[in-house]
Amino acid sequence: MASQAAPAATAPLPPARDLPELTTGNYPLMIVGVMAASLLQILDTTIANVALPHMQSSLGATVDTVTWVLTSYIIASAVALPITGWLADRIGARRLFIGSVTGFILASMLCGLAQNLEEMVAFRALQGVAGAFIAPLSQAFMLDATRPSRHPQIMAIWGMGIMIGPILGPILGGWLTETANWRWVFFVNLPVGLASLALLIAFLPARPRRERRFDITGFVLLAVALAAFQLLLDRGAQADWLASAEIWVYLLLTLSATWMVVVHFVTAKAPMFERALFADRNFAIALGFMVVIGIVMFAVMALLPPMLQTLFGYGVIDTGIVLMPRGVGILISMQLSGLMMRRGIDARPVVASGFVICAFSLWQMAHWSLSVDEAHVIISGLLQGLGMGLVFIPLQVSAFATLSPALRTDGSSLLNLFRSLGASAGISWMTVLLARNIQTAHADLASHVTAATGSLVDVSAADRFQALGDVALSLVDAEVNRQAAMIAYVDDFWLMMWITLAAAPLAFLMRGNTGRAGTPVVLSE
Repeated sequence: MASQAAPAATAPLPPARDLPELTTGNYPLMIVGVMAASLLQILDTTIANVALPHMQSSLGATVDTVTWVLTSYIIASAVALPITGWLADRIGARRLFIGSVTGFILASMLCGLAQNLEEMVAFRALQGVAGAFIAPLSQAFMLDATRPSRHPQIMAIWGMGIMIGPILGPILGGWLTETANWRWVFFVNLPVGLASLALLIAFLPARPRRERRFDITGFVLLAVALAAFQLLLDRGAQADWLASAEIWVYLLLTLSATWMVVVHFVTAKAPMFERALFADRNFAIALGFMVVIGIVMFAVMALLPPMLQTLFGYGVIDTGIVLMPRGVGILISMQLSGLMMRRGIDARPVVASGFVICAFSLWQMAHWSLSVDEAHVIISGLLQGLGMGLVFIPLQVSAFATLSPALRTDGSSLLNLFRSLGASAGISWMTVLLARNIQTAHADLASHVTAATGSLVDVSAADRFQALGDVALSLVDAEVNRQAAMIAYVDDFWLMMWITLAAAPLAFLMRGNTGRAGTPVVLSE
């Protein structure tokens, strides 16, 4: 009897490639070394802020000139950041990373030893250039040395340093300044930096180099645009914005150079950044989200410490304790979002939910008054940390999921650049609005303080008591100033809430991941 032919068996699908791009002798120690370097660089963007008054008296600077200690670092970092990818290809990513950490350590030591303002500004600029390459290279190396299925977890670890660094910076800087000396704000980098450098030399893998032409025209145009933009933001408040010819020069340089950069990148044969980066929908949307993250997170962290210390009388340590739950929320939600990405949960609703949670926390803050207690500050900070953690990791994973490994360094440098620009613009914007709203609210409140509103003091009879009357009027004016400042802070929180809410639905313009647990993330429409 003839045997019936069996149906052909369906061949199993080949397993997805789940191997790291680079291998290292000791993966955990390499991650520790990379994270230590990244955390140091992020800390130094904010750690020196609280030490400025002490630097001013020690270096013989004025209130206006001492701000160049911060400005020089920001401008140098912004200008150097875009060439990270080209330098990594030209001299090797391993060599560039180790050289950057070495330069950062040396520049930190020189900043601690500076004897005058000119030296400090020069050394801070050197520190900014060296530190500019650390964040994008650390992110690229952590992705390259990790198998794709664990990219969400490794981005959660990397994101901890990026998101918590700005929170810890002012706290650590204030504690070091109060207990030791402002110079220790820079000297603290040496032991941690040297330990990180030793681990990087021992375990950081080498990435293949490739020939790549340097786009000198694109770099010069972009450097002019970035430098002019940062100067516009940093000098605007001191120079009275558009009432000053100096600010008009910065504004015209920013607009004209930015326009020329766009035209050059579209038409050049070999631009500084591959056009494939901007053609990737997820990456392009992620750039916009990084600006929002910079505005919301960094502006809030710039506003809260002075508000708590001036309006509520908190000390530096008390301020740090109250703000610490924000970092706890980030730690929790980053691990949770990393787990959700590994399980194949769509990143889009996670990102949108994170923005909604952040907006809700800002709504809570917009209802604060001068009688708000610590519990409300802690709860809103915890919620905001939870929201930011839910946004950051899925956004990073989605942005890099469809990029070639060769584009990761350039992509990381652009994401970090846009976050930095958002932070600079957000801090400047919110600070300007704060100052103007304080004046407006003060004028409005003062117009209602008359003899008929004598609940505090009968101001019509104040001149009869001479010195005592002056004291009474001073007390009334101080209370009006406090109320006006609180109103201005609330106005800023309302504005940031609406910006965050507007960003939430844009997450659904991205492509969603449909990967399963243990497999590389695959994106689909």
